[in-house]
Amino acid sequence: MATRYIPLALKHSATPRIENFALLAGLEAAVRGTLISAMPLAVYHALGDAQATSVAYFASGVVALVWGLMVPWATRWIPRRWAYTAGCLLYVTGMALAVIGTPSAVAAALICNAMATATTFVCFNAYVLDYVERVNLGRSQSVQMAYAALPWSVGPMTGVWLSGQWAPAPFLLAGAFALLLLVVFWVLRLGNGKQIARAKGPAVNPLGYLGRFFHQPRLIAGWFFAVMRSCGWWVYVVYLPIFCVEAGLGDKAAGIALSVSNAFLFAAPAVDRWARRMSVRRSVRLAFFGCGTLMAAAALLSFFPWATVALVFGSSFFLVMLDVVGGLPFLMSVKPSERTEMSAVYSSFRDVSGILTPGAAWLVLFVLPLPGIFAASAAGLFASWVIAGRLHPRLGATRPSRGGG
Repeated sequence: MATRYIPLALKHSATPRIENFALLAGLEAAVRGTLISAMPLAVYHALGDAQATSVAYFASGVVALVWGLMVPWATRWIPRRWAYTAGCLLYVTGMALAVIGTPSAVAAALICNAMATATTFVCFNAYVLDYVERVNLGRSQSVQMAYAALPWSVGPMTGVWLSGQWAPAPFLLAGAFALLLLVVFWVLRLGNGKQIARAKGPAVNPLGYLGRFFHQPRLIAGWFFAVMRSCGWWVYVVYLPIFCVEAGLGDKAAGIALSVSNAFLFAAPAVDRWARRMSVRRSVRLAFFGCGTLMAAAALLSFFPWATVALVFGSSFFLVMLDVVGGLPFLMSVKPSERTEMSAVYSSFRDVSGILTPGAAWLVLFVLPLPGIFAASAAGLFASWVIAGRLHPRLGATRPSRGGG
């Protein structure tokens, strides 16, 4: 057998490290960071107004939600490495459609990008839960944030600037990053993750694991926190740029604010250490309360546009704080045998927020001007603050070893 002479290092990949996952997170942040300010403006200019933009984001959210929940079923037949590859290629397809630039192509690009994000997110979280010990999940989250800090800081401003120079430019750059993400993924050789032995029985219905999710209150609370955090980011990313355009501040003000606010990600490891000393419950509550307060103030002071921009900008610090600690209640409660399925449930927060935020915004805009969206966001954040009060006080604390020896 010729394979016996192949060096072991070439036949089997080493156990991936936290830094390997952080590298993938950083490269995906380069894709999404380049688009995060350029894409809403492209959709807004292609479709003509804030309500049409909300409808387009609502539709993409519905498609991505259904798609994301089907990923675990698909990975029963398609190896996880190929599912992740498909997600990267969906990004590339979305970029090609965005370059075409017609209203229908831009709307289709939005859907492709949402599907790509859902696919890669489900697979990525399943890999993390396979290879990162439970006690190290907090550190893994903070290191990912640190690696993503530079792309998220530079990307939004770069995307807006490039779109001003040549409309297809930010999408070409994002497409190049998506291809690089795919190459690095294959170089790391993550394979299909660890295989967890299951009891023999009939194949699980693609949505059957939702029942198990709804019977675990900690998972429900963690998922809800992720939804509200993501809604806050949606408001910041989509509606702050539109507010700036409609208030006469130009299309670059929000992109600059987003780039600067994402620099808070550099502090993610320090935030993680501080939050653990403070307790996850207290840090999550503080973040939701601070973000909600600033969003509410932004709505009340909308007659002074620069004050609104400054207050919404300030709320982004608390959103970054939630990026670091807000997912821990969910991730620390997942059973090893349900990693892929519950990763799909968790990833749905992005799609649900992508439905909830533009849907709520569409309704709010019937009765209130655009700053009413900031007030609606504040209401959801305050609701999360109340629910977070029910978290266990010792959540995330290091537990003493059981037994002797």
